[in-house]
Amino acid sequence: MANRPVAIITGASSGIGEATARLLSWKRYRVVLAARRLERMEALAQELRTAGGEALAVKTDVANLDDLRNLVETTLKEFGEIDVLFNNAGIGRIDWLERLDLVDDIDIQIQINLTAVIQLARLVLPHMLARRSGHIINMSSVAGLLPVPTYSVYSASKYGVRGFTEALRRELKPGGIHVSGLYPGGVNTAFREKSGSARRSRIRTPDFLRLSAEDVAQAVWSLIRRPRRALVMPWPMKLAAGINGLFPGLVERVIEVAFARRARELGS
Repeated sequence: MANRPVAIITGASSGIGEATARLLSWKRYRVVLAARRLERMEALAQELRTAGGEALAVKTDVANLDDLRNLVETTLKEFGEIDVLFNNAGIGRIDWLERLDLVDDIDIQIQINLTAVIQLARLVLPHMLARRSGHIINMSSVAGLLPVPTYSVYSASKYGVRGFTEALRRELKPGGIHVSGLYPGGVNTAFREKSGSARRSRIRTPDFLRLSAEDVAQAVWSLIRRPRRALVMPWPMKLAAGINGLFPGLVERVIEVAFARRARELGS
């Protein structure tokens, strides 16, 4: 019997990563869970194994290059292959730029959201290129298509992921490797509270447009089943990003009137 395919999932201790691990395990993938919170991942791995799956938890700080190397080496040692890399780990620090700390807010967002994505993709490539097979899925955001005030550095990191993903896809297509970008809107996870957006930004995704972690996991599975360049979700966000591309001046004026000017006046 052929081995089950293998997927590495970063940010796997909660939220989208956890939901994706459960779904891919149910779809008969061997899953490698990567995050800093080892106890949570071990509990999830045990749950998946109890349900008949194969799971491996590897403590990983994606901002640490040695940890990324260890993640790839351990996966190949234990499972022998890497079929899917889901670069999911990310953080947000949402506030006016002058309030953001240069190290704790700005540098760390770029390191985790962008640099780690590039580094981990590079580390899995020798294996995938040798097999002429594999799929890299990079987590961007609607903020990488439609930037708004107080999201300046977060948007910069996600625009960077978008550019990297597009270029890498064209670079690797002749080698038989798929590269996809995922662009979700607001998701009901702990991100909003940890990022500060709940306190500082008055821009809200309407409840009917908000996604669950399971919705995004299903989108990951959709990309695996039918690889394509990008998936923006939910669909109204694709329309909003398109309008921004066609009429950026109009969108900028609406945001200025509806949010930026008033928020500045109120000092929030």
